[in-house]
Amino acid sequence: MKRIGLLGGMSWESSALYYSLINEGVRDRLGGLHSASCVLISVDFAQIERLQVRGDWQRAGEILAGEARRIEDAGADLLVLCTNTMHKVAAAIEDAVSIPLLHLGDVAARAVLAAGLRTVGLLGTRFTMEQTFYIDRLTAHGLEVLLPGPEDQAVVNAIIYDELVLGDVREESRRRYQAVMRDLAARGAGGIILGCTEIELLIGPDDTDLPVFATTRLHAEAAVTAALAG
Repeated sequence: MKRIGLLGGMSWESSALYYSLINEGVRDRLGGLHSASCVLISVDFAQIERLQVRGDWQRAGEILAGEARRIEDAGADLLVLCTNTMHKVAAAIEDAVSIPLLHLGDVAARAVLAAGLRTVGLLGTRFTMEQTFYIDRLTAHGLEVLLPGPEDQAVVNAIIYDELVLGDVREESRRRYQAVMRDLAARGAGGIILGCTEIELLIGPDDTDLPVFATTRLHAEAAVTAALAG
């Protein structure tokens, strides 16, 4: 079994879900008392969030690259960045280590294609929805990506940062996300990518008639597959 390196804390709420899902996945595939071989570094999200707001992605990339090197030094064979938004600095992280980064955009795109879909809606932080780093990774696989309108993007982002990263899950916010997803469906989305790891705390398959692609779960499953390969 390869050792999985987890770079988390953005937020720790979703990183805890990663840890649980990865260990459950190894147990389910190998049985008995098996669990994952992994090493986790969890950063202080307040520091990263301040850099996001300031647009200082270079400094954020330097910090995460340094932590990735520590994960590699701890014996990890592959790297999982436990956040969609911070894939904005994936190149800086990849340049800092010699172990492979399991890119979440590729994992999500492959899941959509495996479901026979080409057009999907994307929900995430405003950085993920407004900027091209994540969308370009999806479209490189041949997907068409639909985004909520500006007002809905503001709602989606506010619920993530004001509630979900704090573990605050509200029924009212679930209804607001459902309205956004209905609009995306009406515009032609065949499924919805939950492109922020915290969204899975709020939205599940029963909350929409469309297939949902839960990036935390998909990423964790891909990490288990990679760790057990060969």
